[in-house]
Amino acid sequence: MIEHTPLEVAQLSAAAQKALGPGPGKMMASRGMAPLPPVDQLSVLYQIILDNDQALAKSARETAAKLPDTLLAAALVNGTLDRRVIDYFAQVAGNRPTVFDAIVQNPTIADETLATMAGKLGANEVDRIAGNEQRLLRHPQIIAAMYMNREARMSTVDRAVELAVRNNVRVPGLAAWDEIARAIQSEKLQAGADQDALFATAANAGGDDTALTQGDAEAARDEDELEPIALEQAKELPISELSMPAKIRLATLGNAFARGQLIRDHMRVVAMAAVKSPGVTEFEASRYAGNQALSADVISYIAGKREFTKLYGTKYALCRNPKTPISESMRLLPFLREKDIIKISKSKGVPSAVVQQARKLLSQRRGGKPS
Repeated sequence: MIEHTPLEVAQLSAAAQKALGPGPGKMMASRGMAPLPPVDQLSVLYQIILDNDQALAKSARETAAKLPDTLLAAALVNGTLDRRVIDYFAQVAGNRPTVFDAIVQNPTIADETLATMAGKLGANEVDRIAGNEQRLLRHPQIIAAMYMNREARMSTVDRAVELAVRNNVRVPGLAAWDEIARAIQSEKLQAGADQDALFATAANAGGDDTALTQGDAEAARDEDELEPIALEQAKELPISELSMPAKIRLATLGNAFARGQLIRDHMRVVAMAAVKSPGVTEFEASRYAGNQALSADVISYIAGKREFTKLYGTKYALCRNPKTPISESMRLLPFLREKDIIKISKSKGVPSAVVQQARKLLSQRRGGKPS
């Protein structure tokens, strides 16, 4: 993220320096009343926003928020405008179409600014940002921001992720990046093998290339004609139709319904992305804790996360789940009520070590000695 530090006033135009000088001109400038060209007006407002005079700074912020799109666009497309100024106004008004168009056309815009915008704006704006592949590879944090943006289309995110993998660029801040990269590479190898098989079929058929060309008409369709898949639409699709990176993204950012589907996925990385999602509540984790159909990795993660095991129901469910690591069950057993420990001591569905520990606890609580 760009740090909003004061500009070097001496490097601004004479008109801007005069507006920032002592006297009533600064107050007029803070209200947008100074007769300045667009670039100077934005630079002056930015500088006053950082002023120690809080009244002036507040006035400048209010003026900046109300500037017309035409004035903003005229300034923000200008390559001479300081990157810090561009970044500030991108945060203030970057969601306006005219302003956004001007910002993305500015050749001097900072990569960090586009990363911030990619994480906040709508699907169409993210598509525009994703179109500059050279910038994505130079600053992969943009891909990470797109990935975490619920509004970004999955198709757009998939292409950006595959671009990074193809160019051996690591995207920071994404869960299970190594697994995503390996899965994409594996899919590409499989696609190559399938194409080789098609070629062999055509060759054995005496040169008939129908098998190789039958999909060309579909592949040639303009991508714009295809319905893009948004994050909120993905839960309506069969899980099998989503790519592995799309599954991980849906598991990370989707709602409880999506997580409930994906936490059962046979791919460990998908299931773990679901249980590690920031949206998982302690009550949701409690429901998962007793599910013996989930992978041992998921159960182990829940058992080891203190925020989840605060609920009594979660402790009890984990102690009854044979997939819970024995060390975690031993740790949680002393927190259970006696009636529940009795049930576990008689259970045939948990490891014998847990049963023995439950009996030992009962003996201790009743004043007896461990057998």
